[in-house]
Amino acid sequence: MLYEGRLGVELSVDKRAAVVLAMAWGLAARSPRSLIYLPLRTARPADSANQERLLDLVLLHHRLAFPVSRWRQVRARLGAGRPHGVRLPPQAFRQRPDADQRRWTHQGFHDHLRWDIAADTLFLIGSREAFELEADPVRALAEDCPGHLAESPDAHCCAAINLGRMRMGYPDRRRPWAELHVEYCQHHR
Repeated sequence: MLYEGRLGVELSVDKRAAVVLAMAWGLAARSPRSLIYLPLRTARPADSANQERLLDLVLLHHRLAFPVSRWRQVRARLGAGRPHGVRLPPQAFRQRPDADQRRWTHQGFHDHLRWDIAADTLFLIGSREAFELEADPVRALAEDCPGHLAESPDAHCCAAINLGRMRMGYPDRRRPWAELHVEYCQHHR
């Protein structure tokens, strides 16, 4: 379930959804011609009093130059769709040095994941570099969290994905820095 909460955008995943997210993330990084659509709005919170705005998710490479304002019309023409198989290499996520992770805070760095919301859909748009810089926490959700929670069932297992550019002193007003908080839940209510 993906929703706008009081503190930003929140995504709740179970074991299967964490694997799907990691595979979609890897595809978005490696396929500059793909628009990856994950219809998540059908998930409903167990608490009927919960009034968060539910969202779908689209991951896409910035080279597509897809205008998010056209998403409502494109989604209406999608139909039911059909399953597709995608084969990613064994090392879908390259190992990145720690210095790469620190570079995104520099003013001249431009490979940030941009975000936008249109037609109840969160768009994450970026280059291969942008997706890969945020890939390790996504990969860890699928690979490490099940074992971690088996040892400590009450532990909090999550990924914090940086969105947008953090500009000290002069923030980006159109799409300011934000965070996508992805929480791994063993049991969805």
